[in-house]
Amino acid sequence: MRKRRSRKWIGLLLLVTVIVALTGCAPDPSRFKPVDPENSFWDRFFVYPLSIALDAFNDLIGSYGLSILIVTVIIRLLLLPLTIKQMKSSKAMQALQPELKKLQEKYKNNQQKLQEETMKLFQKHNVNPMSGCLPLMIQLPVLIAFYQAIMRNEHIAQSDFLWMQLGQADPWLVLPILAALTTYLQSVATGMGNNPQTRVFLFVMPVMIFVLAYQFPAALSLYWVYSNLFSMVQYYFLGDKYRAKKQEG
Repeated sequence: MRKRRSRKWIGLLLLVTVIVALTGCAPDPSRFKPVDPENSFWDRFFVYPLSIALDAFNDLIGSYGLSILIVTVIIRLLLLPLTIKQMKSSKAMQALQPELKKLQEKYKNNQQKLQEETMKLFQKHNVNPMSGCLPLMIQLPVLIAFYQAIMRNEHIAQSDFLWMQLGQADPWLVLPILAALTTYLQSVATGMGNNPQTRVFLFVMPVMIFVLAYQFPAALSLYWVYSNLFSMVQYYFLGDKYRAKKQEG
């Protein structure tokens, strides 16, 4: 039990670290240097293409707010195969939970035997407990690059969208509230509350997102809201299809 709790808090600490790395340590966009494809490999192949895409869609439709929406959808569609893999891995792990609990009860006094039997169970059902983390780790560089493409694009910082200045925090707190609310709804939609090991994130994540969105430029909060809405729609359709396949099999 202690081991399970420690893993949960280690996971929470890792999540906090990732979010801090994603958002930086200060809300001032001027702390970022302009995007320069000659500056580094990272800028040339990750940040610069996304920044150019944001500018291109703005030139096409005349709105950086909608440009962020379009590029967000494109990125999420490109990452869809990884998302599906992550969903399947999560479902497979959930299906094994009853058997894992039996093993934990049976070998609660023999941790070495428990690990051996757990690995046998995973091999029997062809489940890799780390496969759900791999897609997330692959997605992170793309998401960080998109964040930097927004924050380091001076045109976005100087643009308006609806009632907001995209380079400034939302003065009416509408976006921070929407970001927190959609983060919570996304977590519910993806079944985070059904897993005791991730249930704490159901409440911690919205609070963290609200605090960050309260401080950071509206462009980033807008990206969070768009991304969360896309995730909810995605899980609504793909989750149902995957459950149907499992029932038929």
